Amino acid sequence: VDIIAELLASEVRPVLLSRATPDQIAKVLTAHPDGVAHGATVVWRVAPERTERVVVAAAGTADLPVAEECLAVLRAHGIAPVALADIGVAGLHRLLDEVPTLLDADVVVVVAGMEGALATAIGGLTSAPVVAVPTSVGYGAALDGVTALLAMLSSCASGVTVVGIDNGFGAACAALRLCNTVRGGRKAADVNEAAQR
Repeated sequence: VDIIAELLASEVRPVLLSRATPDQIAKVLTAHPDGVAHGATVVWRVAPERTERVVVAAAGTADLPVAEECLAVLRAHGIAPVALADIGVAGLHRLLDEVPTLLDADVVVVVAGMEGALATAIGGLTSAPVVAVPTSVGYGAALDGVTALLAMLSSCASGVTVVGIDNGFGAACAALRLCNTVRGGRKAADVNEAAQR
């Protein structure tokens, strides 16, 4: 509560509390009721709206808590992400239905446990940067996300970026860095176009 109070007293924007327990959320929202809870993440002072297109694709419903963390961080930074849920490779037809959405994205964040194959599948479908988040979801030889992590690191879809297991926050931060590059490219293109007139 004290750290949030200190951040709210400054000009920092946005202010985030992530991976909070229900008790922590209740205490901090009692002290600072302007926050909005998204799962285990609380956000105060959302940054100004941005135009970059980010898709967050969750392989299965069990991956949603990690995807929600990523979505909350992106929204806090002014991105209006598109959320796709339950489009894992076990239901490939659902993934293929979303190809137009994936092709329109500036950045795609893929959240998947089990064998982590969705990152490679999406990496093969889009030329946009892909940030892969292995989750600890799975059974048998899933090894608390290690199998998905190793599969994503070994992806045959070149250039897939991988963050740590269950790191929705880190994936959002990577996506934001990529968005800054996209935004810089758009600004440069606008300047070049204006100069040619």
